[in-house]
Amino acid sequence: MTIPDSPKITGLTTAAYTFPTPEPEADGTLQWKATTAVTVALTAGGQTGLGWTYSSPATAAVIRDELGDVVCARDALDIAAGWSAMHRAGRNLGTRGLVMQAISAVDIAWWDLKARLLDVPLSVLLGRCHSEVPIYGSGGFTTLSDDQLAEQIECWQDAGCTAMKIKIGESWGTHIGRDLARVEWLRKLAGTPTELMVDANGGYRVGAARRVGAALDDLGVTWFEEPVSSDDTDGLAALRSALRCDIAAGEYAADVYDIRALIPVVDCLQLDATRCGGFTGWLRGAALAQSQNLQVSTHCAPSLHAFVAAAVPNLRHVEWFIDHARLEPLLVDGLPTARGGALHPDNARPGHGMSLRYDAEKWCTT
Repeated sequence: MTIPDSPKITGLTTAAYTFPTPEPEADGTLQWKATTAVTVALTAGGQTGLGWTYSSPATAAVIRDELGDVVCARDALDIAAGWSAMHRAGRNLGTRGLVMQAISAVDIAWWDLKARLLDVPLSVLLGRCHSEVPIYGSGGFTTLSDDQLAEQIECWQDAGCTAMKIKIGESWGTHIGRDLARVEWLRKLAGTPTELMVDANGGYRVGAARRVGAALDDLGVTWFEEPVSSDDTDGLAALRSALRCDIAAGEYAADVYDIRALIPVVDCLQLDATRCGGFTGWLRGAALAQSQNLQVSTHCAPSLHAFVAAAVPNLRHVEWFIDHARLEPLLVDGLPTARGGALHPDNARPGHGMSLRYDAEKWCTT
C-alpha cells in the first residue's frame, strides 16, 4: 500500500431522504410513520466518502451551517483531529442530540473517504476481528397484528437469524397482558432454539419492569432492553440485580461520559455509530466496554455497523432492524449481504463499498 500525499477535503454535501413506513409503527413510548436518513458526502483527492445518520432533516442544516467550514480544507487522512474540531464547534449548541448525529454522519463519511484514498477496504483500515458479524432479527412493533408479526419472523428466519427481538411496554407499559401474550406468540412461531429478546423502550417504571421481567424469565427471554429509561441508571442497576435476563441499554449514548455511566448497570452495552460520534465514537465506546469485560451490540443501521462491529473482539451481535433493512436497499447500492444469520462486510472494494442509488433522489426532501 502506498501512502499518498495528504489531500485536503475540498467538498461537503448533505441531503435528507425520507422513507414512509408501510403503516404507522410504534414501540412502547413513540409512534412514527416515516424514517429519515441524512447523508454526507466528503470529497478529497478525487475520491468521495459516504456516511449517514437516522435523524431529523434539521441535522442536515447543522452539518452545512456548523460543521462545513470546520471540515473543509482539513487533512483528509487525519480523522481524529477533524472529529475533535467538530466537537469543539458544537459547544454552544450542545454536543449531544442533533449535533452528535451530525458529527456521526460526517465521521462515517470521513472513514469511508480515508479508506478510498488509501485504496483499501474499510474492513482492512479498521482491522478485522471477525470475518462476519452475527445478526438478530428486530422489529415486532406494538402496532402489528399477530399475522404481521408472523411475517416479520418468517423474514428473520429466511435470513438465518437465531435470535429475535420484539417491542413491548405498549402505551407506556399499560398493556402488560398483551405484552406477555406477544412474547408467547413469538416463542411459538420462532421455535424453541431461537433466543428471545424484548425491548420496552423505557416504557415501564421499575416496579412494573421487575414484575414483567420475572415473567420474561419464566418464558426464557434472555434480553430485556431498556426496561426503564436509560437515564434511570439506578433503576437499570436494580433490575440487573433482580432478573436473570440480560439488561441492555445504550442506544441514546452520545459520548464517552454517557457510556461510562451505563457500563456498570447493563449486561450488554448497545452503541449506535449514527448517534455516538460515528465510527470514531463507537470504537471508543467499545474499548471502554472491553476494559470492563463487557460485550457490545450495535443499534440499528446494520449496513454501516457491519464494518465497525467486525473490528472489535467484544462484539455480541448486530441489530438487523426491519425498518432499516427495508430502507437501506432503497438508499444505497453495495450493501453487505445478510445470509446464514450474519452480515458479510465487503472485503474487496475500497471504503465500505456503498454508494447512493441512482434513483434515491425520489426520496430526497432537502
